[in-house]
Amino acid sequence: MTSVVDAPDIASKVGHYYRVDDVYEVGREKIREYARAVQDFHPAHWEDDAAAALGYPGLVAPLTFVSIPAMAANRLLFESVVVGYDMFVQTEQVFEQHKPIVAGDRLAVDVELSSVRRIAGKDLITVTNTFADESGETVHIMHTTVVGITGDGVDPEITSAVENVMVHGVKVFGNGDATDQDTGETPLRPEGEIRLSAEGVARVPSTTLSFDELTVGAELPIRDARLSRGDLVNYAGVSGDGNPIHWDESIARLAGLPDVIAHGMLTMGLGAGFVSTWSGDPGAVTRYGVRLSNYTIVDSQGGEIEYAGRVKSLDPETRTAVIAIVAKSGGRKIFGLATTTLRFR
Repeated sequence: MTSVVDAPDIASKVGHYYRVDDVYEVGREKIREYARAVQDFHPAHWEDDAAAALGYPGLVAPLTFVSIPAMAANRLLFESVVVGYDMFVQTEQVFEQHKPIVAGDRLAVDVELSSVRRIAGKDLITVTNTFADESGETVHIMHTTVVGITGDGVDPEITSAVENVMVHGVKVFGNGDATDQDTGETPLRPEGEIRLSAEGVARVPSTTLSFDELTVGAELPIRDARLSRGDLVNYAGVSGDGNPIHWDESIARLAGLPDVIAHGMLTMGLGAGFVSTWSGDPGAVTRYGVRLSNYTIVDSQGGEIEYAGRVKSLDPETRTAVIAIVAKSGGRKIFGLATTTLRFR
C-alpha cells in the first residue's frame, strides 16, 4: 500500500490548530469508570470524603484521564490532517499537570499538530492538547507522539479489515483536507500567552510521605499488574480508543503483531497509579513522561506487567522528587524511559 501523503506535505501542516466547539464536563461516575479501567483504587478517585480529606472539591481524576477528551478532540486531526498512513504506533506521551482535574470541571480542549520529525524513513508526529478551565487558565497539557507507518511491513488487507470491525462513524485512517475550507490556509493557534493555573501552583500537596525523609536511590514497592482481554475491551470502551489491535487477534496479526496487545495509555495509567499509591496524593504529580519501547502481549491467558521505581533526584528548593519508573512484561522493558515529577508539602 502506498502513502497518499509524503513527509514534506505533513511537515507543512505543523502548527495546524483548532479548539473543540463544546466543553468537556468531567463526571464523577466517568472518573470511577476510568479508575477501574486502569486499576487505580486510590480512595480519592472513588470516595468524596477521601477526596475532600486531600483538599479536593470532588473526586479527583487519575492523571491519564485527560486522554479521554483528547481522544475525541484529536479524531478530526487524524481524519483530515494527519492522513495517508497505513498505521500509527504510539511511541511517547508526556502529561503536564498544572492543576488536578476533579469531578464537575468543565474543560475547553485545544488541538495542535506541534511537531513532525522524519527519522529512519518514518514520520514522528506530535500532537499537543491544552486543557483550560472555565476561567481560561490551563490546567493540563498533554503531548502525544506517534509514528506514521506506510508501505513495507503493513498487510494491505488491514484497512478493509479494520473498517469491517470498527464502531460505525469512527475512522482509523483518514483521507480528508488539511486546510480551512473558507480560506484555503492552515489554521494556526491565535497569538497570546497560555495562562497556567495559579490555583494549581498555590496548592499544597497532601502527600503522605515526608520529603525530608526521601533519599536518592530509595526504591518504591514493586507492583504486579495483570491484564485480561476483558480488561482491554473495557478500557477501549471507557477511553474511546477502539483500535482493534487491542481486542481482535486477527487484525493484530495483520498489523504484524504476535497477538492482541494492551493499549499504551493503559500501561501508562497503571504506572501513574503505581506512583500515586506510593505518594498518597494523585495531584502531587506535575509531569509524567513515558517513552514506549515495547508492547504488552495479552493472549488468551492474559498478560502481566511489573512496575518498579526509584527516587532519581531530589530538589530541596522546590521540594520536588523525580521518580524513574521501570515497567516489564514478558521479561522485556515496555517503557524505554519513564519519569514522573512530584511536589511534596
